[in-house]
This record gives sequence, structure tokens and C-alpha cells, in this order.
Amino acid sequence: MNLQENFGGGEAVLEYRDAEFAIRRPGAFVRCAVTGVQIPLNTLRYWNVDKQEAYADAAAALKGFGLAGGKRS
Repeated sequence: MNLQENFGGGEAVLEYRDAEFAIRRPGAFVRCAVTGVQIPLNTLRYWNVDKQEAYADAAAALKGFGLAGGKRS
């Protein structure tokens, strides 16, 4: 995937895979499944393959994975 391509300003739809993602519908961002904030594709670092969810940061990823302070919630 070339993140330098212009995908427009809308919301993208991605297929999250191990260590990579595939663009199913072009766009500039995805939404965090926990916080709802927009995540530009070039800054997307956290996602859950099983749930097919994106996370804005490590804290949101912990919540998305059902972990709180390293413990299962």
C-alpha cells in the first residue's frame, strides 16, 4: 500500500491483517472503535485483526482488547 496516494478526505474502510492492512474503500482516515476520533491512515498503528477495529493510541487499544492496566476486564 502506498500511503502517499491521494484517497480523498472521506472515511476509509480497511481490512486489518497481521502487521498490515488492505484498503477496501479509499479514504483519508478511519475511526477509533473506542474513542470515535478520526485516525489518519498514515498514523494508524493499532488495530485488532479479530474484531476488525482500529484504535487511536495504545490506551484505546488496551480497552479495545479488553485489557485494563495489563489485566483482563
